[in-house]
Amino acid sequence: MMRWHLILVLLIVFARATADQVREIPSPAGTGSGQPNLTVSQNGQVYLSWIERLPERKFSLRFAVHEGDRWSTPRVIAEGSNWFVNWADFPSMVALPDGTLAAHWLVKSSPETFDYDVHISRSFDGGQSWEKPLIPHRDGLRAEHGFVSLFAAPDGNLAAIWLDGREMKAGTGPDHGHGNMTLRYAKIRRDGTLTDEALLDRRVCECCQTAAALTSQGPVAVYRDRSTDRNEVRDISIVRLIDGQWSAPQTVANDNWELSGCPVNGPAIAARDRQVAVAWYTAAGNSPHVKLAFSDNAGQSFGRPLIIDDGEPIGRVDLLMLADGSVLVSWIEKLAGGGALRFRRVNRSGKVGSATTIAPSGTARSNGFPQMVLNQKSILFAWTAGRVQTAVLDSLPE
Repeated sequence: MMRWHLILVLLIVFARATADQVREIPSPAGTGSGQPNLTVSQNGQVYLSWIERLPERKFSLRFAVHEGDRWSTPRVIAEGSNWFVNWADFPSMVALPDGTLAAHWLVKSSPETFDYDVHISRSFDGGQSWEKPLIPHRDGLRAEHGFVSLFAAPDGNLAAIWLDGREMKAGTGPDHGHGNMTLRYAKIRRDGTLTDEALLDRRVCECCQTAAALTSQGPVAVYRDRSTDRNEVRDISIVRLIDGQWSAPQTVANDNWELSGCPVNGPAIAARDRQVAVAWYTAAGNSPHVKLAFSDNAGQSFGRPLIIDDGEPIGRVDLLMLADGSVLVSWIEKLAGGGALRFRRVNRSGKVGSATTIAPSGTARSNGFPQMVLNQKSILFAWTAGRVQTAVLDSLPE
């Protein structure tokens, strides 16, 4: 009884602490929905995408547009029964500078659990219709391809990075089935042509999310790396596209987290001009933390990491950069009997603001990876709690 009383007290405290700051918006997603993703266009239009479960084991990738203080009627991007639907490897959507929309989802390529392909579709009429999907990887193997980040290349074309398991399959790559998960890139022209395909890292963590952003010097991408020695260090690395060539991987911070398996907890990145910020989760030395590091030179080097969490983080971070160079970092914090989805503001001098609770949150896989985007002076949030939930913060925290 005492435990449930404590949980109730915590929920009341959360509600009071956030009642004047974060407002829930009725979600357009149905019961049992999940895998939310938020994106914003250059003119400030916010899009929410998610997966609905349909009868007969079918799935529907849908989206809605934020209009005023509500979501529009949902529209369908794609539907299918042979999809790979996973709490961590979720679909995404992006709005390009020319108004084109693009979305990705994952489709099984064989009965094996982790054999699936990336499917990308684009809309040239604001989401009214969607083109036949294309696959950005041309290996043709039944292997794992996922954890995609879609973004706009400097020339305005669609670009993608993803984790690619082609070298982990028997008979492929130099190690013949004992190879590594790799990080790969491709640019997709308006006519669907794949160009500039590149291998970015030959050995990376197998199932952590990737993230990408565009600086004034070009795109940058972050991911959880994997050392080549037996220590199995899985820290965060960055690669940068400079004058048409991708740089060698560089460690953002030397946490030296030794782990024999994937933590399924990828980084987040945000950029404005030459300023870059990266947030991530680590449990190096059995001490879990959410960390943040800044760069003033488009990701070439980073300052000393700051600790953002409140002592018991689960991770699952997201990150926004504001006009003054400060950032908002969100994460899930573990509490007695549950957890909380929180965020805080951090300025360029390293001052860490007070934490704001967005909502109580479970810590199970079904709670997924919360999302947030900046819409002019408001922040929109999406997370999963039995279904996709959404909320807005009308004024920025100090």
